[in-house]
Amino acid sequence: MGGSRLQLLLVNGALALFALLALAPLAWMVSVSFMPMGEASRFPPPLLPAAVTLDNYRELFARTGFGRAFGNSLVVSFAITLGSLLVNTAAGYAFAKLRFRGRERLFQLMLAALVVPAQVAMLPLFLLMKELGLVNSLGGVVVPALAGVFGIFLVRQYARSIPDALIEAARIDGAGELRIFFQVVLPMLKPVLVTLAIFTFMAAWNDFMWPLIVLAEQQQYTLPVALAALSREHIMDVEMMMAGAVVTVLPVLLLFLALQRYYMQGLLLGSVKG
Repeated sequence: MGGSRLQLLLVNGALALFALLALAPLAWMVSVSFMPMGEASRFPPPLLPAAVTLDNYRELFARTGFGRAFGNSLVVSFAITLGSLLVNTAAGYAFAKLRFRGRERLFQLMLAALVVPAQVAMLPLFLLMKELGLVNSLGGVVVPALAGVFGIFLVRQYARSIPDALIEAARIDGAGELRIFFQVVLPMLKPVLVTLAIFTFMAAWNDFMWPLIVLAEQQQYTLPVALAALSREHIMDVEMMMAGAVVTVLPVLLLFLALQRYYMQGLLLGSVKG
């Protein structure tokens, strides 16, 4: 009994140590963002600010256009989340419950696209956005992200658990396909929709490569791109760059911590019911 308790304490102590090591860079980033300019460049670097200041955040939003980038990221992330929820849910439900010719083969071809690196599709996708007149606009960031193979797959696996008899009963009662989808299917998909919404919002907020390619003007930058530009222009302003990193990382981190229970619940339910 005593040996098992000691083993449990050792395991918990090791996990706590690893957690502290993982959180240490994040904690130091936040600490540096409140330091006076130049303090983080000393050797050895201090762990805590000698005097807490908000000057770095004031300068960040006053001089670098970070406020506009924050707004751009909000618009893009919400638009992608709402649009992809509608598109991926409809497609996932169709693959799970509707009968049409070539359904399984089309779904297998779609899954095969998962093995294709995203970088391979960026050039033809950029040329397509150019033809649509969406280059250097937030629409050029939003439109390619409205449908995703992972989201369709996740919804399909969960939607397969909806009883066919329930859908047939709604059809017998005279409900059309759209009414069945919005009034019968969507309420039953709520757990997986929350999971998909969190996943999509985080991916859209943190996306760097595609916005960097499709956006040319600083006024259109999202936060990750604006942070990269900040590091080029203010390479010596370590404290300001850390403030920019906090503004970029903290909102989505807080969102995940607040909703992680729903996120894990949706993934587990989807894996069990699929």
